[in-house]
Amino acid sequence: MSDDKKPRTTGGSSGAAPTGPQPEEIRFFGTSWLDHTDGYALRRAGLAVGSLAVAVAGCFVLRFAYEGLQIAAVGGIVNILVVVMFAVCSAIAFRKTWEGFVRRPADPAREESLRSLKAIGFIGSLLAYSLRCLVEAPGENLHRTEHQAALTRRASRSNNPSTRPPKRK
Repeated sequence: MSDDKKPRTTGGSSGAAPTGPQPEEIRFFGTSWLDHTDGYALRRAGLAVGSLAVAVAGCFVLRFAYEGLQIAAVGGIVNILVVVMFAVCSAIAFRKTWEGFVRRPADPAREESLRSLKAIGFIGSLLAYSLRCLVEAPGENLHRTEHQAALTRRASRSNNPSTRPPKRK
């Protein structure tokens, strides 16, 4: 069995195959987001600082590119267009990245077409990732909601009363 086909476990040392819906892995966190184990808080802090540092480094690269345009004396309109382009692309990338942590895209083809725009506005995406790491693992709430819904669906299809969620009073 290849590594990507092995059943995922959420913890514990038992070698038994897990039953029921398995949580989806989140990049850099695996399934530790489910029960906040394996250095979850440290990873969140490290990723928040790391993505912020990469965003700052990206700003310096863009600054050097802008200075190159000034040295080349391409003109004021080109300088303004470059600054506006990166600002708009960064704002759109921030928004789309942040929305991706909250809900699944309604139109995956449209999200795919925005991929190059997100690459240009990489600073916005990095800032969204950094800010989201301060709150939770990016996408954790979305994955948790989907996992709970899958568990509830499985329990409602089962005739075993012990797998059903507790009734609310």
